[in-house]
Parts: sequence; structure tokens; C-alpha cells
Amino acid sequence: MTTVSVLPALAVLVPGLGAFLALLAPESSLKRITFYSLLVTLTGFGSVALMVPLVMEGLIPESKLLALLPGFELTLRVDLPGLYFGLMSSSLWLFAVIYSHGYMAGHGSRLKRFYFYYIISMSATMGVAFAGNLFTLYFFFEMLTLATYPLVIHSGTGEAHRSGTRYLIYCLSGGALIVLAWLILQTYLPGVFFQPGGYTAPLFEENQLLLTVLLIVLVGGFGTKAAIMPLHAWLPGAMVAPTPVSALLHAVAVVKSGVFGIIRVLYFVYNPDIIRELNLEYYLLVLVSITIILASILALRQNMLKLRLAYSTIGQLGYITLGALLFSSLGLTGGLLHLLNHALLKITLFFCAGAVINETGITSINELKGVGRRMPLTMFCFTIGGLGLIGILPINGYISKLYLLQGAMESGKPLFAFVILASSLLNALYYLPIIINAFFREGDFKRPDGRESPPAMLVPTVILAVLCLALGLFANMTSIPAAERVAAYILNF
Repeated sequence: MTTVSVLPALAVLVPGLGAFLALLAPESSLKRITFYSLLVTLTGFGSVALMVPLVMEGLIPESKLLALLPGFELTLRVDLPGLYFGLMSSSLWLFAVIYSHGYMAGHGSRLKRFYFYYIISMSATMGVAFAGNLFTLYFFFEMLTLATYPLVIHSGTGEAHRSGTRYLIYCLSGGALIVLAWLILQTYLPGVFFQPGGYTAPLFEENQLLLTVLLIVLVGGFGTKAAIMPLHAWLPGAMVAPTPVSALLHAVAVVKSGVFGIIRVLYFVYNPDIIRELNLEYYLLVLVSITIILASILALRQNMLKLRLAYSTIGQLGYITLGALLFSSLGLTGGLLHLLNHALLKITLFFCAGAVINETGITSINELKGVGRRMPLTMFCFTIGGLGLIGILPINGYISKLYLLQGAMESGKPLFAFVILASSLLNALYYLPIIINAFFREGDFKRPDGRESPPAMLVPTVILAVLCLALGLFANMTSIPAAERVAAYILNF
């Protein structure tokens, strides 16, 4: 049952308007800029957290932001999936803002611009999480593209601008596909809101071809940000951005918004029964499986640390989409679990990579031999993140992979269980050499000097690594019940 509430609007508008606070501080005052940014981020997170008891009671807080024309309404509705994504994103933003304080101290140009767009991006992500209809989702999806573009080109180099241009072309093209599909749906079903079980069933009898084309268009539109191959090329190039931006792009905001959009389309615009009848289920599963395997193979070929993490992200995002496409309770639960687990593990990995690059200046994996002796805590956290994504006990990544394997068997699609197992082997092949180089190979870091990254970078990284362990050890009391409840909400239409 929907209930009118100001909280969804606050979750979006507080970071959106509060970002201007960063512009009030002196350009040279990183502490003040960071303080304002952290205050705004914390307030935004608080607005999201306050909705938890309402949504747990079965209510859907709603805020109408703007009605442009009949059917063109910006409406926020916070259901269980939106709350799950919103809580995850807003909480990780707190860690990212703190981490960025330590990182940007050594990259001190255009600080106000950086933090302004960094916080605006949080506003757009909350809009994606809480969008009540396809038009609102499209609006904030595009806003996220425009807000993160200045972050991608922050360094101002020629390479950064070329990568930024590619980023815009891909993501705006994806947005164009979404708005095209929405406009066509609007002519048949005007002013419809997201609902479990979707709302396209009335069109099924006479418009199956139309529904088939629109599903392909929508998955392609959101799949651009979700980096489904061959729509992925923008993502490795975006590695020119500062590491705090890379962490948000590849762990929290942009790519997860794409995956979340696909889940909305599969279950809140369409539904599993319609997609099966349209005979698209296996084509989509095969496309995602190819993405998982090929991205993992490409990750193996990368010697640049951030590029290897980027290609890893493409494959790991495929797990989430694969879980959603299995159309089973266990598969969807596994996908939702990986939405959270990958975010925690990958942001930890990027934080570690940024710390190593910041302190040593080295970006190549082959040159990191012995770095674990100089930065043991940082590389221990990296080890947790890497082993977690491989799926090794007791780190949280194994939970989601286990559910995905069970989901493949539950849905009668054992072939895709082999995809998950094969990709896990590839995960091991591209993460373990980094760990082995760091701790067990002789190199340029023979003598420990006790120098880790600054506390603002190290503390968030350690806390996140501990969370990854905790969610692996105590998943039955934390992430599993949450994901199962969200999956049940989505499937019980």
C-alpha cells in the first residue's frame, strides 16, 4: 500500500541540493569540502534508513516530484527492491567520501568540482533506486550519466576526454533506447507504475512482436551501463578517472544502476511468464553467459591493475543478471546477494588498488612483487576482496555463488551452473597472481617500512574488508534473509 511521504524526496533532494555546499568552501580547503560532503551524504543515508520500518511494515512511501504532462510524472516509490539498492548505495557512499579525502589530498586540483559531482551522483543513484515508473527511472538514469561524466574526465588529459566521450556516447545511446521504449509503451499503457508481475500482460495477445522488440530495446538500454557485451567498451576506458570514482562506477552507482534497471524490466514491466512465452529467455541467458566467460578471459590478459578489476566487474555483473534471468527463487536470491556482495568486495579492491598506486606509483601487476611486505594491511584487504570474488569460504562472495548454482539447478538449467564454475576458476587465475606477487615474490619492496596509505584511505578499506568477512560468517542472520525477502516480494505477484 502506498503512503505519501517526504522521505523519498529527501533521499534524492538532500544530496542533489546539498552538493552545492561543497562549492561554498575555499578551493584549497579539502577538510571543509570533505566535511560538507560527508554531512550531506550522511543526511541522505539517514533519509533512506528512516524508510526501513515503513517498508518492512508493507508500506510503499511515495513522493511526487513533478508532473510535466499527463503520464510524464517524476514519482518516487520505495518498495523492497528499491530500499535494498538504496541502502546499499547510500551506505557505501559514506565510505567513498571518507576515502576520497585521503586520496584527493595528493590530487588537489579542482576539488570543489570533484566533490560537487560526486555528491550529485548520489542523488541520481537514489533516484534510480526509488523510481516509481519507467519515465522517472529514465530521467535519473540519464542524470547519473551526466553527473559522472565530469568525474571520468577529472584529470583533464587527452586520454580522459577520449574516454569521457566514449562514456557519453555509450550511456546516452542506452538512455535513448530506454526513452524510445517508454514512449511506445506510453501510447498503449499511459501513466503506469512499476508493480511486481509487470504491467504488459494486457498487450500480450495482440502485440507479442512489439513486446519482443521492446524487451530487447530495454535490456539493451540498461545493458549499456550493466556492461553486457558488446556494450561494455566504455567501462575499461573509464579507468582514467580517480580511484574513488572508479570505485563508485564499478561497485556501486553506474554499473549497478544498469543491472537494477534490467531487474525492473524483467519483473516490474514484464514478468517471467511473458518472457518465456516470447522465447527470449535462453537468448538472454546465453548472451549474459558469454559476457561472464569472455570478460573473465579478457581480465586474464590485463597487466594494469585497474583494468583487470574493470574486466572483472563486467563478468561479475553478469552473475547478477544471470541470477535474475534464471527466474527461480534461489537464482534471483543469488543475484540479489551478489548485487550486495560484489559491491562490498569490488569497492574494497578498488580502494586497495588506489592506495597501492597512490603510495608506490606502480600500476602494473608484474611490478607489484613484494608490495605486501610494504603495505601488508592494504594487501590483506585486497586478498579478502579477491578471494571473496573467487568464491572461497568464509568470505561473503561464496554465498551468492552457492545460491546461483542452486538456482541454475532449481530452474532446470544446469548448463549455467557450469558457466558459474568455469568463471570462478578464471577468477582464481586472474586474482591469485596478484596476491602471490604481493606476498610471495621478491621485488622492489624487500624491506618493510611500515608505510600504509593515509588513515582516511586505510580505515574505510579495513572496515569494508571486515564487513565482507562478517557477511560471509553470519550471512544467515544478515544478507540472506534480506535478499530472500526481496526475492519473495518480486516473485509473489
